[in-house]
Amino acid sequence: MEKITWLLPKLRVKAAGIPHLQHLTITPGEMFCWNHTACAITYDASARYAEAQLLHEFGHALLNHKQYLRDIELLAMERAAWDQAITLAHEFNVQIHEGYIEETLDTYRDWLHARSLCPHCAATGVQTKRHHYQCLACLHTWRVNDARTCQLRRYRATKNTP
Repeated sequence: MEKITWLLPKLRVKAAGIPHLQHLTITPGEMFCWNHTACAITYDASARYAEAQLLHEFGHALLNHKQYLRDIELLAMERAAWDQAITLAHEFNVQIHEGYIEETLDTYRDWLHARSLCPHCAATGVQTKRHHYQCLACLHTWRVNDARTCQLRRYRATKNTP
């Protein structure tokens, strides 16, 4: 288990010098999370690679990440936050393993792929609007739940005829 208590005051000092982060709170919780509406990061000090995860969430904060409209935007935001975490890691002398970064990004890639699979024919679909997809093969449409922290659900949006 990594001790991250030494890193917390350093991040608070850094945040104090950034206008949009002057009111940032960093508090312990059950998982790592950036909440843009509350300008807050929660962290789990007992988690695997806690320092890296904390720097990643701070990366989201630095980049002022908010909501996304398309699911692919979330993957781009995650990559950008990890890129920022790598920069921060050099600044704070923290080692982040590239394999761990790719492992976490794979969970988002898998999430995105699962959402895009047509529940009718299993071909890949495209997102047409927030939480809605359409199959490129059979033209079936479906909607999905948020499913970042819960089980993915896909629901028929319309009945399609061949």
